[in-house]
Amino acid sequence: MRAGEPTSARCSLRAPWGMRFPALGGAGFHVILQGAAWMLPPGDADPIRLNVGDVVFVSHGRSHALVDDPKSPQFPMGGVAAEDIPDGDGPRTSMLCGSYYLNNIRPHPLIAALPEVIHLPAKVAPEPGVRSIVELLGAEMDERQPGTSAAVPALLDLLLLYIVRTWYHGKSGGWASALDDPAISAAIGRIQQEPQAQWTVAGLAEHVGLSRATFARRFAELVGEPPLSYLTWWRMTKAGQLLSRGDQPLAAIARQVGYQSEFAFSKAFKREFSLSPTDYRRQRRAGARMVDA
Repeated sequence: MRAGEPTSARCSLRAPWGMRFPALGGAGFHVILQGAAWMLPPGDADPIRLNVGDVVFVSHGRSHALVDDPKSPQFPMGGVAAEDIPDGDGPRTSMLCGSYYLNNIRPHPLIAALPEVIHLPAKVAPEPGVRSIVELLGAEMDERQPGTSAAVPALLDLLLLYIVRTWYHGKSGGWASALDDPAISAAIGRIQQEPQAQWTVAGLAEHVGLSRATFARRFAELVGEPPLSYLTWWRMTKAGQLLSRGDQPLAAIARQVGYQSEFAFSKAFKREFSLSPTDYRRQRRAGARMVDA
């Protein structure tokens, strides 16, 4: 679901201070390492008090603020180094902040269904993995060593995984129930691992040990669409990734996502994206060049 490398920065500020984060094409997070802060969520939602160890995740990339006090002025962020943020001489707050550039054109339903803000307070003992990853990230960013440039993006991906896992744990309905259902979860796994396979509803049902009718009904109820619709969505999503990231011929990409001919693949792709695979690749690369510039 990522569309680019995740980024992160560690900063330490003395009150009064305030940061206004612009909207971005993805998601952002903040972790309080020392002191305390307030998050001013998107829209008119009430401020959220953040204490040491708290994690807050802004899932849809809307503008928000982080401040020492809700009344403090907010310094506009966006390409600004941590040392350039104005602060005072009051109590210190240390934070780890970061962002994920996600595929907002075809967001995975698991991410699309998340609330705008997820607050994981340390006092309610969130997933231990979250705390472990935060500690590792802090250590890597405090003392850069050989391999840090590879370790940090990997840890940020793990942090995203654990935040999402923690949020869905114990919930019911929709994707939470789909992931908690052994048969439906297994079917989703096979589709995602083997998009090139010539799956049928009957074949998937047999694989997970359900009758065709029971499987089709349960999958649609929990995932929100029929099995083969999800299969097509996933195939096209994988195709988009392959087109964006490499120079493979269309025929090779077609085979990797379950199409026997380039023509059939191109027709299905254009139906989903309203662009031919060639035009999509050209457009995505042009966008990437603009971002790099």
